[in-house]
Amino acid sequence: MADSAVARRVAAARAEAGKGNMHREKDLAELVERLQRAAAQNLRAVVLYGSAAADEFREEHSDLNVLCVLESTGAAELKQLQPVSRWWWRKGHPAPLVFRLEELRRSADVFAIELLDMKQHHRMLLGEDFLAGLEVPMALHRLQVERELRVNVIRLRQAYLRSQGRRAEMDEWIIASTSSFAALFRHSLIALGEEPPASRRACADRLAALLGFDVTAIRAVLELREGKSRDANYDQLFAAYLDVVTKVAEEMDRRFASLTGENRQQ
Repeated sequence: MADSAVARRVAAARAEAGKGNMHREKDLAELVERLQRAAAQNLRAVVLYGSAAADEFREEHSDLNVLCVLESTGAAELKQLQPVSRWWWRKGHPAPLVFRLEELRRSADVFAIELLDMKQHHRMLLGEDFLAGLEVPMALHRLQVERELRVNVIRLRQAYLRSQGRRAEMDEWIIASTSSFAALFRHSLIALGEEPPASRRACADRLAALLGFDVTAIRAVLELREGKSRDANYDQLFAAYLDVVTKVAEEMDRRFASLTGENRQQ
């Protein structure tokens, strides 16, 4: 009886996921159609990136992130896309990123993390795959990883300071932080010369093994994000989580400083 009940729940979850996927594909197809009508020949490419392109999409937390490459990005051209962007936003998705192709290529030095992620996990909805040949400067990537780790630790402290301790509120900002830190753990592995595993949990486990920290709090927050744990002691969880991400930021800073010193000596 228990096995059959589990099987029914699994089947229902798969059916629901299938419906969600069909709905997302319909939205994406309609978005491309509307963009083509609005921008006409000015539209060079449309790219899906982020969790939906990396098979980590979660309906309750994830967005459909889209990049539009235009020939011209002046005010008149953006105005043409406003109705499409507002329609997309009303569906619960962020407004598309808009770049010219040359502008995007020249931005690789300041958006190294974002463009490396995009290069590795994307799906072309329209146009040729220009990301495959995009060069990302890895020395600058390392600097951005270090900076973003520090910035996100500071943001986590700020979120705690302005919170009123309500469970739903803490749920929201703790879960929101996991996407940033999970991405930065993955990029920390890349910066250390590692090939990162596919899943967020495996990346956290591997980085913990390399840097020597306890991964328990990271796993607990990831489970919270996945809806698997709602009985956490939030004060204890936050304390352990903050301690871990602070240690990661400090250890990566130390290791990058060591790498920089070695490079200067060579």
